[in-house]
Amino acid sequence: MTDFVDEINRLHRAVGTRRVAAGDARTVLLRRSYDAGIADVWDAVTSPERIARWFLPVTGEFKVGGRYQLQGNAGGEILQCDEPELLRVSWLFGPDPGFSEVAVRLTAEGGESTVLELEHVAVVPEEFWGQYGPGATGVGWDLALLGLGMHLAGGGFSPEAAEEWSMSDEGKACMTRSGELWGAAYAASGADAGTAASTTAATIAFYTGAEPAS
Repeated sequence: MTDFVDEINRLHRAVGTRRVAAGDARTVLLRRSYDAGIADVWDAVTSPERIARWFLPVTGEFKVGGRYQLQGNAGGEILQCDEPELLRVSWLFGPDPGFSEVAVRLTAEGGESTVLELEHVAVVPEEFWGQYGPGATGVGWDLALLGLGMHLAGGGFSPEAAEEWSMSDEGKACMTRSGELWGAAYAASGADAGTAASTTAATIAFYTGAEPAS
C-alpha cells in the first residue's frame, strides 16, 4: 500500500529565478529517485499511451518541432528530445500563456534506479506569484510525480479514482504536506517568513478547499 505522504517527502525541491529572453522567470525544480531502469522511466515520460496512464491523455506530433496537447491542460512544442536523458517542451496554458518551459532530465543510478529531475521555468505575473508563490505549480508537479511513481511500481489510479482520492482526507493531507514543503523551499530560496507563510496557506487552500488561515 502506498504511503502517499512518505512519497511526497521523498522529493527534493528548489525555488529560483532565471533571466530568459521574455524577462525574469521563476523556476521550480523537483528531484527524486525511482526504482526503475532509465529506459523504463524514459518510456513512461515519452510514450503517449503510458503518459495517459499516470498523467493525462495526450495528442500531437511526437517529434522535435511537433506540437502536443494534454487533455484539459497544457500544450506546446517539443523543443528537445535526447533519449534517454532529456526532454524539453514549451508548457503553455490559457489565452495568454507567456513564456513557460518544462525540462525532464534522467540519470541512471545503478542498473535499476533512475534519478528524475523536473524543472519548470516560467515568467509568472507578479500578482499571482505574490499570492501563491511556487506552490501553485509545485504541488501539481508533486502529484504528477506521485502518479508516475505508482505507475512505475505497477499501480496507479483511474481518472475517476484519482478525482475521488483528491477529495479524501488522505488526498488533502498529501496536498497539505506538499504545500508546506514548497513553502519551506520558498523560504530557503530567500523569501521572508511572512511571504512564505501566506503563500503556503493560499496554495493549500486552493488545492484542498480549506479556508486559508487568517
